[in-house]
Amino acid sequence: MNQPGNGRQVRDADRTRLLALAGSRGAVQRSREFSREALADWHWLPAADEEQQAVAEDVLLMVSELVTNACLHAAGGPSELRLDWDGSRLRVEVADDSPVPPRLLRAAEPGRPGGYGLRVVDRLSRAWGCVPEGGGKRVWLEVSAPLDHHSR
Repeated sequence: MNQPGNGRQVRDADRTRLLALAGSRGAVQRSREFSREALADWHWLPAADEEQQAVAEDVLLMVSELVTNACLHAAGGPSELRLDWDGSRLRVEVADDSPVPPRLLRAAEPGRPGGYGLRVVDRLSRAWGCVPEGGGKRVWLEVSAPLDHHSR
């Protein structure tokens, strides 16, 4: 059994969630809703305090960024969203069919939209990366569990 941030138990069978995605249409919204439901099941939401709320909102933002990048840069969009919660960290993975790894831009062009998504992920996650998979790739990020000050 694993301990989420607020001291509630998570059964091992409930720690990994997969969402199959086919194409870009509605993928970001479906991924956010799927992730929000998983965070609720794992008792990250509703949040026990402002810190836990901020971490949960950051996770939803980063899921949106990874899925959006797959929608914009991979033909066919994302193929899968995977969430893996081990009790101390949450790993988010988005698979797509493009072999081109994401690249953190040194600086986005001022006045032009776009170019900020990976910078957000880089700043909010504890780690992120990309691994080749078949003819495509899997972009991942990890977030530490929020601390629940009420369970101490």
